[in-house]
Amino acid sequence: MKLPIVAYGDPVLKKVCTPIDASYPALQELIANMFETMYNAHGVGLAAPQIGLPIRLFIVDTGGGEKDTESFRKVFINAEILEETGEPWAFNEGCLSIPEIREDVMRKPNVRIRFYDENWALHEEEVTGMPARVIQHEYDHIEGTLFTDKLGLLRKRMLKGKLDAISKGNIHADYKMRFPNQKRRR
Repeated sequence: MKLPIVAYGDPVLKKVCTPIDASYPALQELIANMFETMYNAHGVGLAAPQIGLPIRLFIVDTGGGEKDTESFRKVFINAEILEETGEPWAFNEGCLSIPEIREDVMRKPNVRIRFYDENWALHEEEVTGMPARVIQHEYDHIEGTLFTDKLGLLRKRMLKGKLDAISKGNIHADYKMRFPNQKRRR
């Protein structure tokens, strides 16, 4: 089931999320719905706060169906980034909760992360390159941080009008969204 994606301005996107355990209700269904939602929106990652749930869960699939791209598809539950290393590099990032805005964000190219997968197996892995960047972006979501929070003050001021428009629902996205202070769903 495709779920509506929460838009910029919703307080859930600024919350530090809480851990879950194996008894979390309908977890496998939730994960399947998150993948369906992410693929429908042409994303490469999706965090639970983006569908309105303040829990420590995110998914990543950097393959995106591209033939020449190696797929990195994983579920991250109660993730903890242990280390970020390497020389920071800029990449033009976007976010499903902030449609039509893309900005260069500096991130380190390597992460060491500990997490549970969808079967509650504990992993500790080192990830590099684009998958590491997507993990860092989604991890930020469960920590209550958006990519726009990483921008300089001047750039944030320049984007204020566009961000305000998104929070008011004055934006077009090719997927269902839920806007702050609006009960209806698009």
